[in-house]
Amino acid sequence: MDWIEFSLALIVFFPSHGTLIRPPIKPWLVKLIGTGGFTFGYSVLSIGVLAWLISAAGRAPFVSLWYWQPWHNHVVLTIMLVVCLIFALAIGRPNPFSFGGSKNAAFDPDRPGIVGVMRHPLLAALALWALAHVFANGDLAHLIMFGTFAVFAMTGGSIIDRRKKRTMDADWDELRRRVKQSGYSKALVSLLHEPFRLLAGVAGYAALIFAHPYLFGVSPIAG
Repeated sequence: MDWIEFSLALIVFFPSHGTLIRPPIKPWLVKLIGTGGFTFGYSVLSIGVLAWLISAAGRAPFVSLWYWQPWHNHVVLTIMLVVCLIFALAIGRPNPFSFGGSKNAAFDPDRPGIVGVMRHPLLAALALWALAHVFANGDLAHLIMFGTFAVFAMTGGSIIDRRKKRTMDADWDELRRRVKQSGYSKALVSLLHEPFRLLAGVAGYAALIFAHPYLFGVSPIAG
């Protein structure tokens, strides 16, 4: 029965996240309950289903694939610091190429920030988070769950690219050309000029380390 619950949670997770944001369902729901209502409802549903999936993975029969070693913690903690920094540099800023962008009309391709380093920073953060947690757990249920997240994140960029190219038409190519023209190294260095976002990333990282034992029952420091 534990495997059945985990399988069901995994099956429900992706349709609940992907189907509701696609037309014609999203426009219909936005018209029905408004943009704010849709965002709130979708967020609550997403968090609820994710919590169910994670707890179901913890209840699934434990099938060990590799043994935990103390040095694993250092690898995972290093990756998670990068994840938190990427997330802090990307969230709430204009990004017409991917999802999660805010006020995309204000995007400046000559000063792209994190978008000049990676076109889909939130997907990159998700992929790194998932791969780090595959490595940290080492059992079959968590490999399936986090491995699926990682594959979803790594393939999602090409899907979004095709959709954005179709909707933005020539604007997509022009913006990409100007972002490339601004230079990868220049964009990378420019991230150092965003101290508040970098500090927010470090603060979020520290908060996750503190809350992890209470939320998931495992200390990322002690293992």
